[in-house]
Amino acid sequence: MQLILQIITLIGSVAMLMYGMKVMSEGLQKMAGSKLSNVLGTMTTNRFTGVLTGAFITAAIQSSTATTVMTVSFVSAGILTLAQAISVIMGANIGTTFTAWIMVLGGGSFDLRLVVYATIVLAVALIYTKKNANLGDFLIGLALMLLGLTTLKINATDMHLDEMAPVRNFFIATSSWGYGSYFLYLLVGGILTFAVQSSAAIMAITMTLCSTHVLPIDMGIALVMGENIGTTITSNVVALSASVQARRAAMAHLVFNLFGVIWVLCIFRWFVGHVCQLWGVEFTPGVPSDVSPDKLNAVLATFHTSFNVLNTCILIGFVPLLEKLVTLLIPSKPEEKDTDSQLRFISGGLMSTSELSILQAWKEVHVFAVRTQRMVGMIHDLYRQTDDMEVTKLFSRVEKYEGICDRMEFEIAQYLNQVADGRLSDQSKHEVHKMLRIVSELESVGDANYNLARFIRHKHDSHITFNDYQEKNVEMMLYLVSGAETMMVEALERVNITEDEFHEMTNMENEINNFRDELKAQNMQHITDKEYDYTTGVNYMDIVLEMEKMADYIINVDEALYEHKHDK
Repeated sequence: MQLILQIITLIGSVAMLMYGMKVMSEGLQKMAGSKLSNVLGTMTTNRFTGVLTGAFITAAIQSSTATTVMTVSFVSAGILTLAQAISVIMGANIGTTFTAWIMVLGGGSFDLRLVVYATIVLAVALIYTKKNANLGDFLIGLALMLLGLTTLKINATDMHLDEMAPVRNFFIATSSWGYGSYFLYLLVGGILTFAVQSSAAIMAITMTLCSTHVLPIDMGIALVMGENIGTTITSNVVALSASVQARRAAMAHLVFNLFGVIWVLCIFRWFVGHVCQLWGVEFTPGVPSDVSPDKLNAVLATFHTSFNVLNTCILIGFVPLLEKLVTLLIPSKPEEKDTDSQLRFISGGLMSTSELSILQAWKEVHVFAVRTQRMVGMIHDLYRQTDDMEVTKLFSRVEKYEGICDRMEFEIAQYLNQVADGRLSDQSKHEVHKMLRIVSELESVGDANYNLARFIRHKHDSHITFNDYQEKNVEMMLYLVSGAETMMVEALERVNITEDEFHEMTNMENEINNFRDELKAQNMQHITDKEYDYTTGVNYMDIVLEMEKMADYIINVDEALYEHKHDK
């Protein structure tokens, strides 16, 4: 019974560690907001600043996966080149080693529980009083992480793993195969990290096994190298359904770590021996070191850091070659060149953390707007076209884009709902609400374009002819709506709209409404005066009224964006 309780405690402490890391990371991201994205976009002028940026952001948010996913989205957006992304990913590998040093502190010889409980009290006070609630989230995540580490250490010590014959015999047996043992633990580390999807959790278990003198230090270090490989497998699996650039960035992450593992294995015992020597630990291959747990944990953290730093120093000069290699490994496919029918920045499962995902969603909203703008251009061409085949071809294109708009609305809204399930700040919740409103209005713009195409095709198929006055008015309405659409797209690209711009957009909308009312009144008069027949007048007004409806949807997007930027 006692053993069962200890095993449950062991599993629970690992789960607490993982959850604490997650809460701490999200709290930091909510405090930083879009600043992390801005840093990543502006501080990658060369490969060296890219490495520093990746290391800084990963150390700050305690998630190399979040940094990698954000970097990949920036590559797809054209903000970062693939070469810049590779340097950021190298830096992320260095930044993630900071986690191991936190564990060295949390798993030290002194009991942190008093500090942990005091931190939880402060965090809960901050959260419930709504003063610096994001800081409260960070503190409670940090407290849970350290509590998990402390509980893990105490429970492992109480279990006396080194005195359990089955456990001791297992590690003795699997540690006596020379380099075969290293490959075994390398594989185990990779598989466990991929399964758990947390290199921090596996690192904590590794430290626990080594510090209780069950696992030899060189086998623990082999596990650490396996963890580096395992975390890259996760990103590659996630990127399978993403864009080609996303897959290349993920592959660069895998190649980087594989190269590091290969060269370290060539000098493995020499390298491990020198790291142990730094901390005064005697190293005997395959034999647990009988020194204090603090020193063994420090050896693991030192190896983890030096491994990634040295690997980066070696490969930083070969980033162009690494870029060419992953391009050869993952070539572009012809069907991937036409991206009109797919999302660009939030493709298939490549999900960042909630706060950082909002930037990707805004970029996808801008792409959505650009596609509705293309539809307006198609409408203009369709209206002027007289050839039957060209009319059919243009109508089919508009119909195809209307289907794309429907899918984009659904996929973006689905993505935003996933983001909303995360722990968002009030500002981010506000952004998600506005984006949901905007994508709904953009889908209506797509529907209006399709309706216009139907009315224009009906005009062509029914051989309806407008007089010069009607032609001039339709062209003027098209000109006004196109201008409103262009201003909306430009505002969405910046995710910003000034007060002067909004007033200009509002005036344009009023002009379109007044023009609609004028044409509507004149149309009845012209039908009465027999200037054209009733059928022609109905088709004429269908086109005019549908364009006015489109202008309404466009100004609704402008209003949502203006409220988002100015009603905070």
